[in-house]
Amino acid sequence: MAQNWYPIIHEDLCANCNTCVDFCPNGVFVAGDFHPMVVKPENCVEFCRGCSKVCPNDAITYFGDNHN
Repeated sequence: MAQNWYPIIHEDLCANCNTCVDFCPNGVFVAGDFHPMVVKPENCVEFCRGCSKVCPNDAITYFGDNHN
């Protein structure tokens, strides 16, 4: 699992649909009041990018990703 690479949710783009929460099998996210929250970044599989691919608003980028 990643230690220096994990998802970041951009609150201004997030629609709070919780698609990322439902998608991630590793418990990286939990539903929040206004947007999902990254609660276990250490559980993220490095370079998976699955949550950003399913996000309808492109609200997820990654800490440690040189492409941001």
